[in-house]
Formats: sequence, structure tokens, C-alpha cells
Amino acid sequence: MMNRLTRLLRHCWLDEDDARRALGPVALERIEQRVRASEAAHSGEIRVCVEAGLPLGYLWRNVDAHDRALSLFGKLRVWDTEHNNGVLIYLLLADHRIEIVADRGLTRHVDAARWKAIVDGMSAAFRERRFEDGLHAAIDAVDAVLREHFPVAPGGGNPNELPDTPVLR
Repeated sequence: MMNRLTRLLRHCWLDEDDARRALGPVALERIEQRVRASEAAHSGEIRVCVEAGLPLGYLWRNVDAHDRALSLFGKLRVWDTEHNNGVLIYLLLADHRIEIVADRGLTRHVDAARWKAIVDGMSAAFRERRFEDGLHAAIDAVDAVLREHFPVAPGGGNPNELPDTPVLR
């Protein structure tokens, strides 16, 4: 019971302003540029979402970061790409959790161990509160996976089906 109360307080204490402090406007612009540059080389779509704390309804149901990431994957329409190769990089500050959710077109090619290795690489930077560095590393790793499995054909391009701007909640 005490752990649940502690978690509730931790999440209610944090808000979108805390996410903005973790990643200032310049960092957010650099992340957006990195996503945009990445998507020029493959047909996939990358969304970055940083959430300070879970909404109260999710806390009440004791939802974990993975389930919240799955929910946001749908809400942010990451699943809604032509080749089913969207990827959500999700950071939940209150729980110090990172999740990567990939659409079915990509999960056919990439096993869970590879996604876990990407998350583990991000974790080290986040433990040191280097959120931007961790997100850059994650974008670069996801970019490498997408280039490997969904490269842009010579002379082709990516129609940019989703916004590149990071989502802060």
C-alpha cells in the first residue's frame, strides 16, 4: 500500500513543466531535427514522447510504463503508417522508465533483445539525467534498425506521415 501511495504522490507532483525543464526548447528542437533527418533515409516514422507523470486514472488502475506507452502508441497514431513501421520512444520521468514500442511491420524483423539493448543504452544516460543524450542515442539506434529493414529507395523519399516534434505531457 505504501509503495502505491508513494508512486501516486511522485506522479501527482510532476507535470508537463517538469518535462519541459528536463528537455528545454533548444533540446526539443535538436530532437525534432534528428527525427526529421533520420526519416529522410528510411520509410519509418519515429515519435518521441516524454511524460512527467501518469494521469490520475492510469495511476488508479496501477498502469505501468509499458501499458501507458502502448496506449500512447495508439493515441499518437504511431500505428497508422503505410508500412506499419512506426516506432514510439517513450520516457516516463516519474518512474524512471523507458519504453520502445514498434509497429507490427517492424517487429517481424527485430527481436525483443535488440529493443532491450536500445533501451539499456538509453538508461545509462537517463540515470545521469542526460535526457537529450539518451534520446539522441535512442533515435540513432532506431534509425539504424529502420534503415536496415525499410530503407528509402534511390530517388524516393519519406512522405513524413507523423509530426517530428517531441510530445511532452
